[in-house]
Amino acid sequence: MKIFLAALIINLLIPLRFAAPVNPDAILGKWETIDHRLIIDVYKENQDYKAKIIWFKDISDQVMHERCDEKNPDKALRTRKWLGMEVLKNLRFDPGENEWIDGVIYDAKHGRYWDSVVWIDDDDLLNVKGYWVFKFVSETLTFRKIAN
Repeated sequence: MKIFLAALIINLLIPLRFAAPVNPDAILGKWETIDHRLIIDVYKENQDYKAKIIWFKDISDQVMHERCDEKNPDKALRTRKWLGMEVLKNLRFDPGENEWIDGVIYDAKHGRYWDSVVWIDDDDLLNVKGYWVFKFVSETLTFRKIAN
C-alpha cells in the first residue's frame, strides 16, 4: 500500500515539475470567450499585463457602443463606456507557477473588483479567474485566441 501511494504521489507531481515553460507574452493578443459573448485585447504596459474590452454581445436592449459603467462604485466613472474599458490590470508573470498572478479584474456587470490569476491550459485556452480572498471563491472565464 505504501508503494502504491508513493507511486501515485510521484505520478501526480512529475507533470507539474516538468511542465514546459510558458512564454510570458503568450497571453498578448485578442481572445474571445468560448461562449462567443466577449472579446478582449490583452496587452503589456511596462511589466504589467492588462486587458480591455473590444467587443461584447449585450443581453440588454442597449447598443454595445452605448453601454456605460453604471454600477461602478465611483460615481465619476459611471458614464464611461464598456467598449474600450480596461477590465484587467496589474498581472505579472510568475515563471515558477507558469501563470500570471496578482491581477485585478473589474466586473462591469456588477461594479465589483476581484483579485485575478490567469493561466493557459494544455488546450491553449486562456483561463481568467476572478476571486475574492480565496481562490475557491471564484469564477473563471475561458477564452480562445483569435488574433495576435
